[in-house]
Amino acid sequence: MNVLKDKIEDLLKNAILSKFENYNPEPSYMPFHTRLLGKDRMALYSFIQSLNTNFGTSIFEPVAKVLAESRFKDVQLQTSAGHYISEKAQIIIDDIIESLRTATSIPDKVREIGLIRDVCREGKMKLIKPTKVDLRLVDVNDRIYLCDIKTAKPNKGGFQEFKRTLLEWVAVILAENPETEINTLISIPYNPYFPKPYSRWTMAGMLDLQHELMVAEEFWDFLGGKNSYIMLLDCFEKVGIELRSEIDDYFKKINE
Repeated sequence: MNVLKDKIEDLLKNAILSKFENYNPEPSYMPFHTRLLGKDRMALYSFIQSLNTNFGTSIFEPVAKVLAESRFKDVQLQTSAGHYISEKAQIIIDDIIESLRTATSIPDKVREIGLIRDVCREGKMKLIKPTKVDLRLVDVNDRIYLCDIKTAKPNKGGFQEFKRTLLEWVAVILAENPETEINTLISIPYNPYFPKPYSRWTMAGMLDLQHELMVAEEFWDFLGGKNSYIMLLDCFEKVGIELRSEIDDYFKKINE
């Protein structure tokens, strides 16, 4: 565990220091804000906004990879799920989405995968370009997990497209091998509503919450085992303390 923590802490330090080295703030003249709060605070605010924009790809995804490599036999970032989908599978996916949209059925991922598996090679095979997989995992039993890592508060209007992405990933994987045990997931790194439970009800009509969604501890502990989430928080805190003086010096220079 200590070796794993060291790898994660090194990754975080390098990510933050690299961000400082390559950070070029967008020109933004805000005279009232600057005079009220100071150049250093406005620069910090701008930096945090910039960091938030690519926090997923620059920090969450690499950390997820390091953590998952301790338990899964194959871990890949930003990879393709596949290239071909059967005509019949596309029809099934459209039917599933429509029935969920009109609330004539409820999400049931096990049933949905079964429906797609039954027709995964029926009809014309079409070349498609599905959404890239943020995190692809293969466990020791050759079960595949494809994760779409989302921001903490994904847009409610996007759930329908999220669902389509998850189902298309299933279809292209099964087109290659109909016997594959496949799981596709929306993964949310932390709960912005803490200490209240994550507000899942907005997703309930489109996602199977038991089989298609992992939030905070569920996600990180799935990747690295029990207490991985707590360990990660400790790593982030430790790195923040170690880099605090460098961060403070960086922004003090802006006022000079």
